[in-house]
Amino acid sequence: MKLHELKNVPGARHRRKRVGRGEGSGWGKTAGRGNKGQHSRAGSGTRPAFEGGQMPLIRRLPKRGFNHPSKIVYTPVNVGALAAFADAGAVTPDALRARGLVRSAGARIKVLGNGELACKLSVQAHAFSAVAKTKIEAAGGVCEVVK
Repeated sequence: MKLHELKNVPGARHRRKRVGRGEGSGWGKTAGRGNKGQHSRAGSGTRPAFEGGQMPLIRRLPKRGFNHPSKIVYTPVNVGALAAFADAGAVTPDALRARGLVRSAGARIKVLGNGELACKLSVQAHAFSAVAKTKIEAAGGVCEVVK
């Protein structure tokens, strides 16, 4: 089948309803808008979420919280998870993504101190907690801060 062979299913396409074209059409006089009222006038209509003058829901609910525009969000990785890199010797953000410890590609990584480390590793991350830094250095490793 080719594009020029495609046809609509019968009944799928309708002619445009031409309202206000005489009483004989069935949609004359008020053209289906009823008598008087807000929606009978030309140019009428309300914005989305308008509730007829009642205080809108978005204004009735209390405001909560604040999202700072320049907040830096880190993805945590614990020292115990770095033991899986004992054979590699070096831990980079790309290596953490490859092993599935970090999901998003542009995430900043912070190494936290939960768990134990027995192997000497060169760890690269965007931030280190004080406990994580002491545990890595106690095992003979090096902590490098990535920009």
